[in-house]
Amino acid sequence: MKKLRAAVIGVGHLGKEHARIYSQLPNVELVAICDLDSTKEERAQVLGTHFTTNYKEILSSVDIASISTPTASHYQIAREVLSAGVHTLIEKPITSQLSDADELIDIAKEKKLTLKVGHVERYNAGFKRVEQIAKNIRFLEIHRLGPFNPRISDCGVVLDLMIHDIDIVLQLVKSEIASIDAIGIPVLTPFEDIANVRIKFENQTIANLTASRLTPEAQRKIRIFQEDAYISLDYAAQKGQIFRKASLPQALFGGFATKLGAIRPDKETNLAAFFGGKISREDIEIQKEEPLKAELEDFVHSVEKGSLNGKPDIQAREALKVALQVLQSIKENAPQPLHVSF
Repeated sequence: MKKLRAAVIGVGHLGKEHARIYSQLPNVELVAICDLDSTKEERAQVLGTHFTTNYKEILSSVDIASISTPTASHYQIAREVLSAGVHTLIEKPITSQLSDADELIDIAKEKKLTLKVGHVERYNAGFKRVEQIAKNIRFLEIHRLGPFNPRISDCGVVLDLMIHDIDIVLQLVKSEIASIDAIGIPVLTPFEDIANVRIKFENQTIANLTASRLTPEAQRKIRIFQEDAYISLDYAAQKGQIFRKASLPQALFGGFATKLGAIRPDKETNLAAFFGGKISREDIEIQKEEPLKAELEDFVHSVEKGSLNGKPDIQAREALKVALQVLQSIKENAPQPLHVSF
């Protein structure tokens, strides 16, 4: 089978990993990497590929491309890449404006191209396993915290980090949103560096999301409360546990119920409390894998099969829409300047 010719545009923190993985995939030939920083040519030499500072000059010689540049540049670059007939993966968020995302989606549909967005947690082995278990979800609590990284200078923590969890929540809770209430605080940048949002869905499920880039130690955890269990997942470690109320043998339960009823027939008795409120804990079996590699392999396979041609990543567009609503709520909830009269 002919190898797909790949390029990576933007080889910073994430882009360099895209280039590494493409160079290792047997059905891909990494033909070029592109970055405005000419010192990144050293990385091209290590990978045995071409380097350029102008992505436009390589578009006619590639089949697929990853765009891993600052968010503000996603729209312009992706529009040119797609218009050149190249299947495209854009690191999240798809764009910074909904209208720009819609235009990219329209181009992908018109040209029958694959357009995916790098919401890598979808490919986290831990999440994929938890998704199989989660049902009748009532409440979700998610923390995505980490230290400040000056490389992100064009957006706040909502578009930088929280959008990952917005995407996951929308995938788990298949219901329309009833309300969004958010707060965010700028500390080290002009944008919100820490943010919290409470999202209530029409099916009464509630999601509480916190994102911070001011925390010394990184944390990426999701906790899911549903009718019959509590599920905890550490995204980074790909380790999860499920907690359930321990069941009592029916014969034992019935016997004690009869005795307790005879002793206190006029009172309701909490048998779980009577027996110490036993809770069972079970480790979730997870086959660990590198999420970014799984994501790029899926992107490559979808291009090979043509399965997503003309079917762009609408879910990423919906995640952006909600993220922008969160930012609007933060703006509306921001403290108003004091007006002092003398």
